[in-house]
Amino acid sequence: MLASILIPFRVVINFLWGLITTAIIGGSIIGVGIFKVLLPFKTPQRICSQLGNALFRLWAYCMSMMFQLTQRMQWHIKGDLDIHENGWYMVMANHRSWVDVLVLMHLTRRHMPMPRFFLKSQLMWVPIIGWGCWVLDMPFMKRYSKELLEKKPHLKGKDIATTTRSCAKFRHIPTTVVNFCEGTRFTPEKHKKKQSPFRNLLPPKAGGTAFSLQIMGGQFEAILDITIVYPGNDKRPVVWHLLSGQLKNVYVDIQTLPITDDLIGDYASDDVFRAHFQQWLNQRWQEKDQTIDEMRKEIHSTR
Repeated sequence: MLASILIPFRVVINFLWGLITTAIIGGSIIGVGIFKVLLPFKTPQRICSQLGNALFRLWAYCMSMMFQLTQRMQWHIKGDLDIHENGWYMVMANHRSWVDVLVLMHLTRRHMPMPRFFLKSQLMWVPIIGWGCWVLDMPFMKRYSKELLEKKPHLKGKDIATTTRSCAKFRHIPTTVVNFCEGTRFTPEKHKKKQSPFRNLLPPKAGGTAFSLQIMGGQFEAILDITIVYPGNDKRPVVWHLLSGQLKNVYVDIQTLPITDDLIGDYASDDVFRAHFQQWLNQRWQEKDQTIDEMRKEIHSTR
């Protein structure tokens, strides 16, 4: 009874914490971005990038606090994060909720280079968040339907060009490039519509991952295959459970994969490589699907 009465207060506290810290730190990042634009020289821009990255890490710590602000939450993390913040890494993760971003911020806040996400182009116009992500050189991807590409073939390859420009900027500052390979958040409706062959996942899209490896494969030190599971959140959004203080556990599985030569190639032009890479990613997704089943069995056995 008491827990139900406290829910509105928890929602207000968590929401205000997220809103205020995002506004202050996001506004500061935008301010750094203004100087970055006004001072188009290598040394000042490098300093601005480092300062923006430091502010981004501060935001990660603030977002990490939301998991403990109004409730005692436990992290169940399997795998090894024995990496350092001066390297370059690629993350492949499943996408269940917007809370996934906060989970990755929690994981990277201490000993990893700060992440860069591939974002939908519409997010560019979200006040503070979209502008701050732009300052941090996060790539905004615009998806085109097959019908539109048939009418306007000149749009084909725009996403490749965006990925190329963004990854070129990542070369100069240690970065964790994050790919939500499903391209969108998982829902039962999307799962059914896409006729997914996986029980717990949407079919992965290989292009973004392949292009990132093509451009930066020689610089990445490893691929981090991260699987995230939230127990008991099937009926209501995970965001609500976090804000209302009902998110008690988060399960994360981390597998570190080497970047082998067969994962780097011309995805756009080489049909043989494209087929091989898609097969490799689908195999990873089958293993991730099995991992989710095993994690859920473990969750049920501990209840």
